[in-house]
Amino acid sequence: MRKVDLVVIGGGAAGMAAAVSAYRSGVKDVLILERNDYLGGVLQQCIHNGFGLHRFEEDLTGVEFARKYRDMVEELKIPYLLHTFVIEMNENRQITAINPEEGLIQIEAKAIVLAMGCRERTRNNLLIPGTRGAGILTAGSAQRYLNINGYLPGKKVVILGSGDIGLIMARQFVLEGAEVEAVVEVMPYSGGLPRNMKQCIEDFDIPVYYNSTVSEIRGKERVSSVMISKVDENRRPIPGTEFEIECDTLMISAGLIPENELTEQAGIEIAKGTHGAVVTEDLQTSAAGFFACGNVLHVHDLVDFVAAEAEEAGVHAAKYILEASGDAGDTIAVVNGDGAGAVVPQLIHRAPKQDKVALMFRPRNKFRDVTVKAESGGAVIATKKLIAVTPGEMIRLEIPAEKLAQAGESITISLEGGAI
Repeated sequence: MRKVDLVVIGGGAAGMAAAVSAYRSGVKDVLILERNDYLGGVLQQCIHNGFGLHRFEEDLTGVEFARKYRDMVEELKIPYLLHTFVIEMNENRQITAINPEEGLIQIEAKAIVLAMGCRERTRNNLLIPGTRGAGILTAGSAQRYLNINGYLPGKKVVILGSGDIGLIMARQFVLEGAEVEAVVEVMPYSGGLPRNMKQCIEDFDIPVYYNSTVSEIRGKERVSSVMISKVDENRRPIPGTEFEIECDTLMISAGLIPENELTEQAGIEIAKGTHGAVVTEDLQTSAAGFFACGNVLHVHDLVDFVAAEAEEAGVHAAKYILEASGDAGDTIAVVNGDGAGAVVPQLIHRAPKQDKVALMFRPRNKFRDVTVKAESGGAVIATKKLIAVTPGEMIRLEIPAEKLAQAGESITISLEGGAI
């Protein structure tokens, strides 16, 4: 069995950033495992710009952003294995993987960073009834067909869901000469960033149907049309509200799911709200020596924040290895209150090693003139004022470490403001 100080599972933005950060923090024996035939993950098919504004203060494409970290990995000579699929992992930090060159690989690590990313919700996840002809695909698949394989997967497109990748692909479909007939969104608001709604949908006069869903897919060999229905308060189609839109492609952009099968296999606790691991402020999971970051932990809005979080994970993993740091003592539970979605981290040490602890979450709705509050034991321990928030954007709230010493058993995060 090969012995490595730190193994990073996943070679996307999170994995590369964590590996580089750990190396620079003093752990030189690092190995990245990546199942694709290249580093960079999904960024390699993102040819649009808007990446890197926070992390590098440059307006980059996804490909260019990935190249920045890939160059760091190469410069530091951090080893990585491509075409390598992890098939098993246990709580003793022992990994079994396979690849075509070496066959079966067994590795034992002092620490592991989980950076496997996420996957898209498919038609099966959404239980959409109807026929199963060609022309049904996810936004990420459409993006890969266009930007990696080089062909147009459809000419008359309906998009289900308003996630960011779907909005960006709507614009690209139009620029490639296709017609985007409609964007259909089950919620009363978009799930993507406001800038993407403006630049990709409104600027191209693409119709958007809110509080609606695809209730049936029609067509034998290939999609010929979809039925659109209004939904009730439980997001179920309302009979009698159906209308038909002709199309040859249904593209699904209905959210992302963290890739946590390996995490669960190692017996690591999973949070119901994020579908990622439960972590403390140092991004360590319920299993000692396992750290999680990026979209496998919780789905982010910007890759810049994925990289920043992953760099933190690399620092903490390096400290765990070099300092043989164990349990840091009593923890405080973090729970979401009114208006706030699932919060990360879910646990905070009462005496953290850093001066302040950052919490990240999404609002449950659109709000204007917002006050974000952290309360514990009947006292407000941190606040933040925002002009407006949407579910497509993450909120970051920092709590000073000295406020945690007097905190109760839990901290509740809530939002106060007028719903838009």
